[in-house]
Amino acid sequence: MRRYKVARRIIFVTPPPYDDDVDTMILLTADEYLATGNDRPRPTELINGEVMVNSPTLRHQRLAARIRFLISLWCEAEPGRGESPDTVGAKLDNGNVFAADVIWLASSHSPTGDLATLPGPPDLAVEVRSASTWRFDIGTKKDSYERAGLPELWLVDSAAHTILVFRRSSLSVALFDVALEVCAGEILTSPLLPGFALDVAALFTFADRS
Repeated sequence: MRRYKVARRIIFVTPPPYDDDVDTMILLTADEYLATGNDRPRPTELINGEVMVNSPTLRHQRLAARIRFLISLWCEAEPGRGESPDTVGAKLDNGNVFAADVIWLASSHSPTGDLATLPGPPDLAVEVRSASTWRFDIGTKKDSYERAGLPELWLVDSAAHTILVFRRSSLSVALFDVALEVCAGEILTSPLLPGFALDVAALFTFADRS
């Protein structure tokens, strides 16, 4: 496991060129975007006022589904462990409404009522690499999550078979001050999920099965 100091800028990958499978529209506020409701295509999210449309590949969906399944198993093993709901967006500020591939909500933060969008960040967000969106994940989205107070972010680099982890050593810390790269052959754990263990090699073996 490699550990980095977040105070120093780290370039993990070279962002891929802009792809045609991401469509941009005129700038919208978060409220304008949310007001479109079912009129907007799926799946989309609002990044710096732009509506981004992305179609995840089968491998991408396998990775996301497996992580969510494992977190859900952990949640169900004991009461009070929160939940990992599917397809719930999060309004971070007036220009950003993100739809992470996987989220986890602590039981103390689980919303009441039938919400389609959280009024703030979840406790844990997981973004899986896509060719068209990775440059946002490691740049704009990571920065926005950090500003909004997200406690922990996992960026699943499906090309490198690693998971980049950004977290705060305590909730009082203003920025992500812990950064890890968890590689195949290593186990990802989190102080947010006591007892949870994600075998990185097994995760990618599951995604790459024929």
